[in-house]
Amino acid sequence: MAIIETEATLHEAHRDNHTHRDVNGGWLRPAVFGAMDGLVSNLALMTGVAGGAVGQQTIVLSGLAGLAAGAFSMAAGEYTSVASQRELVEAELDVERGELRKHPKDEEAELAALYESRGVEPGLAREVARQLSRDPEQALEIHAREELGIDPGDLPSPTVAAVSSFGSFALGALLPVLPYLLGASTLWPAVLVALLGLFLCGAVVAKVTARSWWFSGLRQLALGGAAAGVTYALGSFFGTAVG
Repeated sequence: MAIIETEATLHEAHRDNHTHRDVNGGWLRPAVFGAMDGLVSNLALMTGVAGGAVGQQTIVLSGLAGLAAGAFSMAAGEYTSVASQRELVEAELDVERGELRKHPKDEEAELAALYESRGVEPGLAREVARQLSRDPEQALEIHAREELGIDPGDLPSPTVAAVSSFGSFALGALLPVLPYLLGASTLWPAVLVALLGLFLCGAVVAKVTARSWWFSGLRQLALGGAAAGVTYALGSFFGTAVG
């Protein structure tokens, strides 16, 4: 009894310590990409406009226009992209569902051969394939996982992707504009707030992906700072040339 209890305890401990984060939910990638894109693109836009020696009102208007345009563009792009991907996957699932309905024995043999190729004894592979194939939906799920590398019950949502992109882009793009809305009259507070936001975003992403927080934060800070520096220089050059 002590051995059984010990084994049960070990199994429970393994289960509790062997959990994984949700990597297929469809929200993380567009949310992260949207926030980073909002910060970098709007910071670069505003510094580029500011480099042209324009007035404060023009800089703020450019930032707000960049926020709105970018957020709607990100949401539309993510929705179309994820919806197209999902439709393609569903079309492939329909093909596989039709094959299971028309040629169940062939599909069962295909599944058995797959298990054999992975080292399962032939008789056992055929029996496992036979039992798994009794439920059509279960058989579809297994074939989809093995042949297509997808989980039919965990497809990304276009709506979730679009909303995540819109909200995160708008939040990121708002940071460079916020100091102006709160009364700042120069560009530097907006730049500092945006760069701080980039570092924090990189650090947060590192927490999700188990990477070094300081490296990820500094990487985003460097990329955003480089983009802002280049656009400011371009704005200064063209502003002088046009003027």
